[in-house]
Amino acid sequence: MHILYNIAGLYRPAGMERVLTDKANWLVAHGYQVTILTTEQQGRPNAFPLDARVQTRDLAIGYEDNNGGRLADKLLHYPGKQRKHKKALEAALKELKPDIAISMFCNEVNLLPKLKDGSKKVLEVHFSRFKRLQYGRKGLWALVDSYRSRQDLRLVKKYDRFVVLTEEDKEYWGDTGNIQVIPNPVNFEPATPAPLDIKTVVAVGRYSHQKGLERLISAWAMVKKNGWRLWLVGDGEKREQLEKQIETLGLQDSVQLGRVESDMATVYKSASIVALSSRYEGLPMVLLEAQAFGVPVVSFDCKCGPREIVKDGETGILVPEGDNYALAKALERLIDNDALRKEMGQNAFRNAEKWRTDAIMEKWTALFQEIL
Repeated sequence: MHILYNIAGLYRPAGMERVLTDKANWLVAHGYQVTILTTEQQGRPNAFPLDARVQTRDLAIGYEDNNGGRLADKLLHYPGKQRKHKKALEAALKELKPDIAISMFCNEVNLLPKLKDGSKKVLEVHFSRFKRLQYGRKGLWALVDSYRSRQDLRLVKKYDRFVVLTEEDKEYWGDTGNIQVIPNPVNFEPATPAPLDIKTVVAVGRYSHQKGLERLISAWAMVKKNGWRLWLVGDGEKREQLEKQIETLGLQDSVQLGRVESDMATVYKSASIVALSSRYEGLPMVLLEAQAFGVPVVSFDCKCGPREIVKDGETGILVPEGDNYALAKALERLIDNDALRKEMGQNAFRNAEKWRTDAIMEKWTALFQEIL
């Protein structure tokens, strides 16, 4: 069976790229043929190791060339790039003849259902129903986000199958007639959990509006640290803003603003608590990975995912989204209580089993067999 994925690129060290890499590697190891089409790779190296048996091809469309500029400039160039993309995608599908073509909800999402190449079309979404509205943009961008959010609901119905990450998000989309829940897999399977005796709280994610790390730093300023440090692992457009915030609050001695780490297993083994301060998620991989290493979490109860991963009071602590004081008090509670922290860590380690790669990929292969 030949499975073809569409994504902007594999060069970003981010959750969706990691998940796709893991799934593609698993599929070729189990006898599937896998091709990944990108539009923005431009010869850059992949962020995560990809099995040599996975075929890749960059269509070189260049949507991202207009990112960060004026809305008018983006709107001016987008139709021409869509026409170029449609032509290149149609040619690739006719040449490669996949059995199933999958959109990762990138710029191919409008195009794929229109192409009658004989493949079944599957759409998988890695963000929540209301992501576009949660960008928090103003002016014309807000109108565009609202329009596109309404269009999303019409678009997903055009696919043979529409896959979301959580039961919560499935409810937000409503009865589309083709919707199915398959969470992301986590490929870490450590033999033993993290020791939870290193005085470190870890937060992993892009330095962006979505991840809300400035809120975590504000909460950290309220925590009685008792020798603990906060280690932020990631990078992004908000780095300078976060640096200034750390300096303004006088937290240079207890907050480490790190970079992207290639060895995430070592990061989680060094953590005694993992914190998540996101404004919204699809299914936060950091919480799944923390759980795999038996690290308890403190997280905002944002849309979507934390409440389906974290058993509040058992594997971690959920606090109301945006309540920095509650986030600080929850961190302090686990910092001060070694026994509770380690009990939650053991519970998390046991709870991780249902997100193992084999269990999740069995759901995907069953879907493939069903729609064919």
